Amino acid sequence: MVKIGVLREGKVPVDRRVPLSPEQCVRIEAHHKNVEVFVQTSEVRQIVDEEYASAGIKVVDNVDDCDILLGVKEVPINSLVPNKTYLFFSHTIKKQPYNRALLQEVLKRNIQLVDYETITDNRGKRLIGFGKYAGIVGAYNTLLAYGVRSGRYQLKPAYQCVDRAEMEKEFAKIDLPKSHKIVLTGRGRVGSGATEILEKVGVRKVSKNDFLSSSFDEPVYTQLCVEDYNECIDGQVFNKQKFYHNPIGYRSSFVQYARVSDIYIACHYWDDRSPKIFAKEDMKLADWKVEVVGDISCDIDGPVPCTIRPSTIEEPIYGYDPVSEMEVAFDAEGALTVMAVDNLPCELPRDSSIDFGEEMLKYVLPELLLEEESSLIKRATIAEEGRLTKSFEYLLDYVNNKDILV
Repeated sequence: MVKIGVLREGKVPVDRRVPLSPEQCVRIEAHHKNVEVFVQTSEVRQIVDEEYASAGIKVVDNVDDCDILLGVKEVPINSLVPNKTYLFFSHTIKKQPYNRALLQEVLKRNIQLVDYETITDNRGKRLIGFGKYAGIVGAYNTLLAYGVRSGRYQLKPAYQCVDRAEMEKEFAKIDLPKSHKIVLTGRGRVGSGATEILEKVGVRKVSKNDFLSSSFDEPVYTQLCVEDYNECIDGQVFNKQKFYHNPIGYRSSFVQYARVSDIYIACHYWDDRSPKIFAKEDMKLADWKVEVVGDISCDIDGPVPCTIRPSTIEEPIYGYDPVSEMEVAFDAEGALTVMAVDNLPCELPRDSSIDFGEEMLKYVLPELLLEEESSLIKRATIAEEGRLTKSFEYLLDYVNNKDILV
């Protein structure tokens, strides 16, 4: 019998998400007769203990005897149980200094660590994550920010809604000007979530060429790929694969969209070798038009230079003054209003958890329960048997405190 434990989240500030919903736990036990699921008691998760118990799932205070332990965020070091298999977002693969001790302890305690961020298919495409809900909440928050800045409408914050259905009831309040234009960068999970919201709100998608050259009597948006806002410095034809392999030798052409857009929503993945989407000087141009920036990607000191810090769920917006290059009130004259919440899926913990759990059931659980070794799980395993796996040996200096952190 394989025992799977759903961990209570212990990171501070608290995270109210879970990797599996009650109904998903029931399906696991129904489809895998050799599997039992145990849920650790928690006072913070959005889906409460009673919902699991009512579904017939065992709710316990201690899951130390489980074989596989599933969390969301980093597990507190003092809670790690030796010789177990853990799945959670460890935030170690980029040598994050604040989690060095966590990875050291994982190795010391002979833990097999599988990081959700590294679960990919054979082509390297990520299979699981909360990116879609980052896009959903991020787009909503950006529209909320515009309403507050313009005074045209006020939306109930997503985190104050019971679920997505309640959040979507707020759409009826949204009142964008008929000539409004929204530009969005990124076509991955985050971008798909953001466009889903824009479509539901009634913002029509148009081509990039029409967006740049035409006027409309309704709100519209366009969604850009990397080739739409980057160009070769030497004038050669843009090649996406070459750009992904080595983005040096390119420059941004995004300003042409900023000249006609009212809102910019950033959903892209950014390589720090790539050009910035725009520069600080661009925001000082007389024909710069963007008033609200929803930076869902939220890379500080990254491609969106008005994102000078993360904002919070409770206070999601701040102002950026292009002239002083300093933070100001979100509605200060000449300021850009910036939404840069860095934990957006936490605002709809129930819905984002269910969405994540569906991906777990589709891609991960069947591989975890194979009798033979799974290539998918092997690729995603950072550490096992007290050692870093081959793909993650680059973290050795990090673990040994010898890396040069930047």
